[in-house]
Amino acid sequence: MSKSLDPHTAYHAGVKIPPPLVYAAVFGFGYLLQIYFPVDLLSRSACRLLASLCMAASGILGVWSIVWFWRARTSPLLMQPSTALITTGPYRFTRNPLYVSLALMYVGLALWFSVFWALVLLPVVIVAVRYYVIAGEERYLERKFGHKYLDYKKSVRRWL
Repeated sequence: MSKSLDPHTAYHAGVKIPPPLVYAAVFGFGYLLQIYFPVDLLSRSACRLLASLCMAASGILGVWSIVWFWRARTSPLLMQPSTALITTGPYRFTRNPLYVSLALMYVGLALWFSVFWALVLLPVVIVAVRYYVIAGEERYLERKFGHKYLDYKKSVRRWL
C-alpha cells in the first residue's frame, strides 16, 4: 500500500513557521536576556565594524540568492511550489544561502546592538531552522526532483 501525500504539503515544502520569524523570535529572547542579564561584548567600534561586515555579506548573499530564483523563474517563498532546482550561483557552495544570509544578518544585528545573548542563542536558531524548516524543504525537494536533488545533496553542503 503506497503512502499518500499530505494534500497541504504535496506541492510545497509544508513549512509552517516562516524562517525569518524563527530568527526574530530567538533574537527577541536574547534581547530580553540582555536587558535582565547584561553582558558587554567588544568595544562599540569593534562591534559596529564586525556588524557592518556581517550585514554587508548578508545583503550580498541574500540578493545573489534571490537573483538566481528569478533567473530560474521559481519562487523563494516556501508556500509556493518549486519549479526549478537551482544548483548554480551561491547554490554551488551551500544548499541554503538564504538561511546563511539570515544568520549573518542575525549576527550583524546582535553585534550592532551589543546583544551578547542573541549570539549565544544562535545555535538554537540554526537547530530550529534545520529541523523545522530545512527538513521539510528537503523532503519536498526529494519528492519533486528525485535523483537530481539527491545528487545535489551529496555534492553541496547544507550550510557552508
